[in-house]
Amino acid sequence: MKRPNWLTFITCVLLSLMLSVSCATQPPLAEPVELTVSSAIALTEPLEALKPLYQAEHPNITITYNFGASGELRQQIQSGAPVDIFISAAQKDMNDLEQDGLLLPETRNDLVKNQIVLVVPKNSTAIQSLQDLTQESVKRIAVGNPDTVPIGRYSEEVFKNLNLLDQVKPKFVFGKNVRQVLGYVESGNVDAALVWVTDAKTTDQVNIVEAIPENLHSPTLYPLAVIRASVHPDQAKEYVQFLLSPKAAEVFESFGFTPVS
Repeated sequence: MKRPNWLTFITCVLLSLMLSVSCATQPPLAEPVELTVSSAIALTEPLEALKPLYQAEHPNITITYNFGASGELRQQIQSGAPVDIFISAAQKDMNDLEQDGLLLPETRNDLVKNQIVLVVPKNSTAIQSLQDLTQESVKRIAVGNPDTVPIGRYSEEVFKNLNLLDQVKPKFVFGKNVRQVLGYVESGNVDAALVWVTDAKTTDQVNIVEAIPENLHSPTLYPLAVIRASVHPDQAKEYVQFLLSPKAAEVFESFGFTPVS
């Protein structure tokens, strides 16, 4: 019978102890988290660009976007849709949620600002200003549905403040979101439209003929907040802070949005 190799035995024991200690001191893997962000559709490009930057630093977190008209997204949240973060293209929809007690307190902030512009189909030359929209030759003007689309409400403000609303309203063709409004112009199905400058820059099929002065409408701020019913409020608050960071601000500016002063 061979005598036991005590050196080998002791070595194995020590290795086992070291492995046990090593495993005990390793930080536990973070549980996977999925955050649902309901956002105004105009923010599609910068938010999609920011997602991989954030997920690279937080590999356990998956960001899922739900883009649409702010009013429709607000209605979904009011109906109980599982949403962690809401980003609106206007204060009204965020105000409605806050009044309903659906926002997590102290998480609301203004993210960015945008600019409203008058656009026409690429080869159009007849329209050079908002005043030209009253011409008899102008038959169709695309605007967002003011009940659910912030750009539609801003558009009505602009025409009202210029005393043009009664003249142009019969020509309105309503879109369910700003991208649909833009699409009407791209296809040449309307003579003109009011859209965000950031949307107009996504296509070469329209021309910007006038930037709308800010004194003709309410401030075009994009507020964001964590929804009270979020099942991951801490991670949602961290993502909001990332969107408000200087790194994110650079991305938003690269797509034509302006910082909140």
